Amino acid sequence: MSSPQVLFGFHAVGVRLKTAPKSIVEIYFEPTRRDARMRQFLDKAKEAGVRLIEADGMRLSKLCGGHGHQGVAARVQALEQVHSLDELLENLEAAQAALAPEQRVNPLILVLDGVTDPHNLGACLRVADGAGVHAVIAPKDHAAGINATVAKVASGAAETVPYFMVTNLARTLGELKERNIWVIGTSDTAAQTVYQADLQGPVALVLGAEGDGMRQLTAKTCDQLVRIPMMGAVESLNVSVASGVCLYEALRQRSAVSTVLSK
Repeated sequence: MSSPQVLFGFHAVGVRLKTAPKSIVEIYFEPTRRDARMRQFLDKAKEAGVRLIEADGMRLSKLCGGHGHQGVAARVQALEQVHSLDELLENLEAAQAALAPEQRVNPLILVLDGVTDPHNLGACLRVADGAGVHAVIAPKDHAAGINATVAKVASGAAETVPYFMVTNLARTLGELKERNIWVIGTSDTAAQTVYQADLQGPVALVLGAEGDGMRQLTAKTCDQLVRIPMMGAVESLNVSVASGVCLYEALRQRSAVSTVLSK
């Protein structure tokens, strides 16, 4: 069994408490915080039978590697994850095949090329969870991995959205295309906007780091490039905001199709 990990903050610990309470080794809490939010949180932890340990702010900060813990931290066992992107896609295909046509959902994947800031990654994962993304992919080099900061910012989404770091991003995009997943990259110079693109089918949306954008090889591998229209003086959006714009446009288009099929 792997060594326990640390989660902190009400959202991150709360999601684990809700989805997999048996994986929590123990929860540390600051006893001087006695507001309603803390009381409700502790009541849920007690109902789940989780071991509770009082800890002052200094101990919590040391456990979490910094401040921002909100008076709550937990040592948890890693959850069992899908081991590969191939396994995830095969499981998804099998699950969809068993559903009626109006219930099926095409794969929606977010690809992050060169996002190294843990706060940006955490925010992207949170958006991805909200939009129903099946997986987030990033290269092993020049990208942030999952850590306590990412989990805190993701507000529980680091627990729910599979995150795969791949050795060769261009090759992985090629493999997605072999599975008939349309790869759409974002570029400030693209002729079409994201609102003009068809996002209803199996899609992988590729976003680069703020400022640098996608690497050249990544852009060449894409089937299509689109841009987010910018009407003001600012030239680009933060990558997590751009992810939200693109993913929720995909969700809007798919929701419209589902409504038609269900009638």
